[in-house]
Amino acid sequence: MAGREPHAPAPAAEIPALTARQEGVLRAIVATYVGDASPVGSTTIAQLLPVHLSSATIRTVMTELSELGLLGKPHASSGRVPTELGLRVFVTQLLGHRDLADYERRDLAGTVQEADADAVIRVASDLLSRRTQQLGFVLTPRIDRLILRHMSLVRLSTEQVLVVLVAQSGVAYRQLIEDAGRADQAELDTIAAALNERIAGRTLDEAREVLDREARALRSQVDRVRARALRIAQRALAATPGGPADLVVGTWLALLDQPELRDPERLRALHEAIDTKERLVELLDRILGERGSRVAFGQELGEAGLRDFAVVVAPYGFANAPLGMLGVVGPARMDYARVIPLVDYLSQLVTKRLSA
Repeated sequence: MAGREPHAPAPAAEIPALTARQEGVLRAIVATYVGDASPVGSTTIAQLLPVHLSSATIRTVMTELSELGLLGKPHASSGRVPTELGLRVFVTQLLGHRDLADYERRDLAGTVQEADADAVIRVASDLLSRRTQQLGFVLTPRIDRLILRHMSLVRLSTEQVLVVLVAQSGVAYRQLIEDAGRADQAELDTIAAALNERIAGRTLDEAREVLDREARALRSQVDRVRARALRIAQRALAATPGGPADLVVGTWLALLDQPELRDPERLRALHEAIDTKERLVELLDRILGERGSRVAFGQELGEAGLRDFAVVVAPYGFANAPLGMLGVVGPARMDYARVIPLVDYLSQLVTKRLSA
């Protein structure tokens, strides 16, 4: 894919400028909070900072960060936890570039490469779940975004023909159309060969446009086979689904180990938000054209069940024509240094596999 941004920044007005000391304390708090999901106190931070600061100085910095809206205090006597804005600042300004180890890249590449074209989406979503300990998902390619390779026509009955459209990625779409005929498979094969010259290398919309133009030009001519070919193709492409993409979700098992999901109500709300899918698919479809990976937090997701969660996503496909998105959803307290490069790399592997 084209060059990637490590993450999409929030609007500049939302990101406060921090001193080096404030950055160090915020980084230490996020790192600790990611590890144990508990409020962080000044004593713990003092042990993590590369330079010595007294507990009093650290508490002062924590107060400054709280006033900036980057830290919260769940209980009167507890330490601090990063807010959604604090996590946004960490991801945007403090995380830096991370990458996967070579051995893991080889392992992931081998697993994706060995998957059948029809199974690569499921394999990718499961890999994301298992490798991040979050809930992996893949937004499937919409057929109207795929490049077509060829079409096959198979007579099933005297009234129906099976149309098989195969994308360049190897993914096949099957559609039944009404077309009366008997013992005409040889003619259907001839028609399919002629149509393949017109649709190969084009998207669904482009193929429809080409065939519509040809049908208009043919009105003044008498050519039964060609006219039938165009009628069949127009029916097949018109009947082919081009609506919202589907969401393929990986295994929930890894996510269930997260401390936040020990609360049955929170787990139920998350399950409902993911199970209905429409809101999450809407969000992903809105940002499908954006380059690089992106982190979206609870309020941006527009779904009550995802209020305390975050989504890390990256498009797969080509920079000017993404096919879909993949990523993970999990508690906002996820290990972004681990999750972001893994999501990025899986998007590259899926792109390569579907383009082979």
